[in-house]
Amino acid sequence: MLKIADATKTYATGNGIITALDGVNAEIQKGEFVTVRGPSGCGKTTLLLMLGGMLRPTTGAISVENQSLYQLSPRERARFRAEHIGFVFQMFHLVTYLNVLDNVLLAGGTRARRADDRGRAQELLGQFGMRDRMTHKPSELSAGERQRTAIARALMNRPSLLLADEPTGNLDPENAAETVRHLKKFQQEQGGTVVMVTHGDGAEDAADRIIRMQSGRLVDHSGSN
Repeated sequence: MLKIADATKTYATGNGIITALDGVNAEIQKGEFVTVRGPSGCGKTTLLLMLGGMLRPTTGAISVENQSLYQLSPRERARFRAEHIGFVFQMFHLVTYLNVLDNVLLAGGTRARRADDRGRAQELLGQFGMRDRMTHKPSELSAGERQRTAIARALMNRPSLLLADEPTGNLDPENAAETVRHLKKFQQEQGGTVVMVTHGDGAEDAADRIIRMQSGRLVDHSGSN
């Protein structure tokens, strides 16, 4: 499903070269729920962005569904990302001037004009308990409701892979647990693959495997939770 081969990411600064990722090798199987844990600044988010086709490695290769992401043109990579990968972020990244339904429909691009896409968005929001909030703006929602909206948007295009970057970081324990349950449900009921970045301990019971990072390197990626 996912393969990371000798991936590095370096940045040139006025104080020299900064290494965000240092020779990372890992494989994640289809249908796995994996958490990537480590302290702030260890390279977790850099790795996640690479897996999502949003950050080109300095060296090495990233493959998703047997497709080498960075051999694709930017347009091809954007299309692949839209069709195969869903993103869930700590800060939700909802469009403030759009209501809940339109935020979810954003994932469909121009296709969102079709009645069946609106129907899917409404169905997803119903599954997330947001049916009576569809016309509300993000500012009118609780943090938990914003995250449920963001997960519904991530699922809109029926991805095979969900990438979640600290998705519980701005949530209270109850809403954090609910978010993890939704990610686990995607894995169990749809056979999806989940990679969740976290610096906390909120997803151990849901994860099949924990990858630990330190200073841009994987220090443990073979163990279970």
